[in-house]
Amino acid sequence: MFVLELTYTAPLDRVDALLGEHVHWLDAQYAAGVFLASGRKRPRDGGVILAVGDDRGAMERLVASDPFRVHGLATYRITEFFATKVAPQLAAHQQQLPG
Repeated sequence: MFVLELTYTAPLDRVDALLGEHVHWLDAQYAAGVFLASGRKRPRDGGVILAVGDDRGAMERLVASDPFRVHGLATYRITEFFATKVAPQLAAHQQQLPG
């Protein structure tokens, strides 16, 4: 599983101008079953996404396709972790530590 942390590198007016494209990109990842949760950080200097996957390279390629990243408006910090304990609603995504 991954925590994807976006940090804006451009003024909010430029971010807001591409927000529709970013939301469309988010919607596609939710439909594909990759994203579980997302939202703005407070203060509004970026956002956070909780994503399912076990291939860091694939996740790096995916975030590179975010319109915010394509247009140079945000950077990503990608943190991979093992979700060994989860809420009942996330039971399908529980992981085991590698042997």
